Amino acid sequence: MIPDGNPLLLILLIIFGICFLVQAFYYFYFFLTPALFRPPKPSAKQEPVSVIICARNEEENLRDFLPAVLEQEYPDFEVVVVNDCSEDGTDNVLAGFLELYPRLRVSSINKDPKFTHNKKFAQFIGIKAAKNELLLFTDADCKPESSKWIEKMVSRFEEKTGFVLGYGGYFTKKGLLNSYIRYDSMTIAVQYLGMALRGMPYMGVGRNLAYRKSIFFDKKGFGPYSHLASGDDDLFVNANASGENIAAEFSRESHTRSVPAADVRQFIKQKTRHLTTSRHYKTAHKVILVGEPASRVIFYVSMIILLSNLYAWPIVTGLFLMRFIIQMTVFALNRKKLNEPGILPLFPIFDLVSPFINAALLAGSFREGRANTIWK
Repeated sequence: MIPDGNPLLLILLIIFGICFLVQAFYYFYFFLTPALFRPPKPSAKQEPVSVIICARNEEENLRDFLPAVLEQEYPDFEVVVVNDCSEDGTDNVLAGFLELYPRLRVSSINKDPKFTHNKKFAQFIGIKAAKNELLLFTDADCKPESSKWIEKMVSRFEEKTGFVLGYGGYFTKKGLLNSYIRYDSMTIAVQYLGMALRGMPYMGVGRNLAYRKSIFFDKKGFGPYSHLASGDDDLFVNANASGENIAAEFSRESHTRSVPAADVRQFIKQKTRHLTTSRHYKTAHKVILVGEPASRVIFYVSMIILLSNLYAWPIVTGLFLMRFIIQMTVFALNRKKLNEPGILPLFPIFDLVSPFINAALLAGSFREGRANTIWK
């Protein structure tokens, strides 16, 4: 029963209940969808594909990870590496691989002090150089989880399909920062995959993304966002993908893994750069994306106030436990699907602090205004 007393606490209880319903909607409608997703029968047609990788000073990563791309089990593909003004040993590494792998092609951009550019220009050079209609993107610091990566991603293309979203996680390492990075990337993936499967695609990640070359040129490339440091992946998807031309592939064989940030400072730099693009999303997408963390914060704050006043504590405690069971079940199912070990016990803590971390980093991105020439 709801006790008599302070009307403000009654209003707060109503707000708490509304936030519970909002949270339940997000979990059941969006976040549970990837976990329960069963892909349709893959296309039997194995179309030619061009894998595009942009690299700037990636000597070590190319040496470690590029062979896993070049040795994919797929009948017809090329790998286009854009060597963008590298000043380390990238040239030598690629020269050695050119002798070993006939599928490899290299496009080089020479440094010009009169012309500075961001990653989108390198991406454009790679797309222009690609021979095939289907383009598959990853980064120099990424490694496919299996030799079937290309096959799995390309199998989602049908005649009407323009985009295929994949999952790009991070390598598992020791430490709390690595656990948070993997939690963050996984929850973002659950969000963009869930929205895409519900017919509302809003982003993809360049670590594992495919689309048609004809769409890129029909839509005039990166369009009004060409000057931004980021957005070669998420903004392009946000502007041009729809419920009719989107597909997703996130079986384990289709995953890629990337090198995570080595320290907090590097993570903040990367995360801040990515958050700068979110302000350019479509309004409807921004509302949906803000709704979940905002309702989460209000849910926690109102719960603390209500419990500290022992107001309707059985109701408050019951709704909290219901939400906890829902979110832990959904998270556990997605964690298994996306193969992210070791982060389930930390999920309740990360769930509480992540909205505040993201809000602080987003505010920092607005204050600082990232330079247009930042490449990565």
